[in-house]
Amino acid sequence: MTEFSRRKFIITAGASAVGSVFLKGCLGNPPDSVTGTQTQQVAAVNVSPEQAPETTRVKLGYIPIVEAAPIIIAKEKGFFAKYGMTDVDVSKQASWGSMRDNTEIGAAGGGVDGGQYQMPTPHLITEGRITKGNKPIPMYVLAQLNTQGNGIAIAEKHRGKGIELELAKGGKNLFGQLKSANTPFTAAYTFAQVNQDFWIRYWLAAGGVNPDADVKLIPVPAAQTVANMKTGTMDAFSTGDPWPYRIVKDKIGFLAMLTADMWEFHPEEYLALRAEWVDKHPKATKALLKGIMEAQQWLDNFDNREEAAKILGGRNYFNLPAEILAGPFAGKYDMGEGRTVDDRNKAVLYWKDPRGSVSYPYKSHDLWFLTESVRWGFLPPDSLTKAKALIDKVNREDLWKEAAKELGVAAADIPTSTSRGVETFFDGVKFDPENPTAYLKSLKIKKA
Repeated sequence: MTEFSRRKFIITAGASAVGSVFLKGCLGNPPDSVTGTQTQQVAAVNVSPEQAPETTRVKLGYIPIVEAAPIIIAKEKGFFAKYGMTDVDVSKQASWGSMRDNTEIGAAGGGVDGGQYQMPTPHLITEGRITKGNKPIPMYVLAQLNTQGNGIAIAEKHRGKGIELELAKGGKNLFGQLKSANTPFTAAYTFAQVNQDFWIRYWLAAGGVNPDADVKLIPVPAAQTVANMKTGTMDAFSTGDPWPYRIVKDKIGFLAMLTADMWEFHPEEYLALRAEWVDKHPKATKALLKGIMEAQQWLDNFDNREEAAKILGGRNYFNLPAEILAGPFAGKYDMGEGRTVDDRNKAVLYWKDPRGSVSYPYKSHDLWFLTESVRWGFLPPDSLTKAKALIDKVNREDLWKEAAKELGVAAADIPTSTSRGVETFFDGVKFDPENPTAYLKSLKIKKA
């Protein structure tokens, strides 16, 4: 078998075998919340002795949103098994809080070794900022799972009030009116101080709305967002597909914007593992990365997205009609206010985008998340002086590069710099990773 055909070969026999196993959602607290996992047991193909993993087993947690697709597809299509990881447990988590808790206790205690994370969760766990007793648990960021695939959904009662990407055009007034009436605009995110909290905060602040003074922000698990919108307990939420899109389909709201409108090709969620697991199993880590990379390449072939929607939508995973995923996967959105989007560059992407690599974990993106944490007072101001050391400790882009080379990824698709360069947001603000302090100073609404 040639190297080219070896890389492209996909095991399908194992996918049909494991696909019939029912995956229960995690409903309890740790360690019970990782019961009901699926285990992939497929023979590896052409794994050379020098690349053979030290273990074939790992436990990965995920949240049922499109960010999890590379993990699920790598399992279902046999990509993990192809590189020797034949016993991969994939465990649906009830919430990001459950994912954090299960990471703390680790697989040995009934939790997980790692999996899907919002940023900068791995850094916060490493520093012990969000763990019980503030115990530091070192973690490594290994790959970015995706870009885009998120949106801000607004309750139907606010239709026609100018709640759109640029709030300064008129929608800003609504927030002041509700605040004056002691019924503040209530917006939800899925977990505090990470991605989806940052997206809604950036959007509000860019429109002149102070997210800490003018609205009420609350955490709500992704799977509960639709139900909460139906009951009228919140006015908006920030989360990943398919949940914003379901708001439109269920006719209980509309999309004010896609995060792709706010920051094109922005960093989204990441694959990360407990450092002790990686340090003990460096070859297994690279085998996992190769499986993820091949899944990302498969996902970015839009001819595969209908099949991907069916796999993810199945009872084992998201448990929803495939058509709810099919539209966003194709970059087709009904925004719910008479506006439609049909643009593949607005879709969730997994391997490459017009800026270059999606999968590679740029350290400059870690820095943005930490800078934004300082902006909102989640981290002390002196964190920026320590940011480089923390990023260098947590971000293992070196392992990504090693795995990419072993996989046979073209040199042109392996970044040569750990920085993607200057980032530009929809309001014209720029983030230069060489000068994060200047970015902070340029922002009008902030705590720092």
